[in-house]
Amino acid sequence: MKLPELIDLVVLRGAAQGLSLHAQRPALAQLYGGHRSAQRGRGLEFEEVRPYAAGDDARTIDWRVTARRGKPHTKLFREERERPVWLVADLHPGLFFGSRRQFKSAVLIQAAALLGWAASLGGDRIGAVIVSASAAPHILPPRTRQAGVLPILQTLVECQPRAPGVPDPASLQIALKTLRPLLQPASLVLVLSDFSTLDAECQNLLTIVSTQNDCRLLWVTDPLERSGLPAGTHRVGLPERLWWLDGQGSRPAWQAAWRQREQTLTDLTTRLNMPLVRLDTADSMPDALAALLKEPRWVA
Repeated sequence: MKLPELIDLVVLRGAAQGLSLHAQRPALAQLYGGHRSAQRGRGLEFEEVRPYAAGDDARTIDWRVTARRGKPHTKLFREERERPVWLVADLHPGLFFGSRRQFKSAVLIQAAALLGWAASLGGDRIGAVIVSASAAPHILPPRTRQAGVLPILQTLVECQPRAPGVPDPASLQIALKTLRPLLQPASLVLVLSDFSTLDAECQNLLTIVSTQNDCRLLWVTDPLERSGLPAGTHRVGLPERLWWLDGQGSRPAWQAAWRQREQTLTDLTTRLNMPLVRLDTADSMPDALAALLKEPRWVA
């Protein structure tokens, strides 16, 4: 299986053309707006100069044009209101696994890249919190256009696991705790993880994050996780920590653990009215996610 390289993620810009992240937005996000407002007033982007009219703010008078033309003229501004979009990438070592066409880490990275390009092309500011096996999470503040996307893609490639490892039980919690003080109300938060370390504290943090923001979960899965091992005896584990396991005998407990994870995620997202999207290693990326982004509503 091939690990994604930077060039692979850059070319996903073409696949992101026409995709939208603006479905399923809460009332607060709609109030703030996701793009540049047509409201006229003191803003960040100069729009035009026109003759002064009664009721205009005197502070916006363009004195140079006024002096040149002999009549009062005022400046008009267009206020910038790009929506901050945050990618939360839980790239723990346990994602170096896949029983089908690709690693779970590759699915996560490609999905993050496609979402990043879709946000950028839609006029939003894109930032990221990326957690991996390194000592500290990587924080990339939201920026517009390629200046926002390319550093994220580079960091994803550098942080992806390159050998099997045990999932860090605190990785998702660390990512959400890092994100929380960085958020502005009405941000869009896209959490990409296999949620194998979802605990009560993570659920509390997701509840807090979703209170004033549009939060969506992208769940990376693999068919073997759902079905368990086939009949027969198999060597499982990590290098230098392998043991023999009976597939048929282990399957009931294996599938029960999977159903518990699935039920926990379903209950959480139902309670918070939070879209949950499943991305599987058996599916073609980015085709599967691109098809979902064309739908009016994200569904599980």
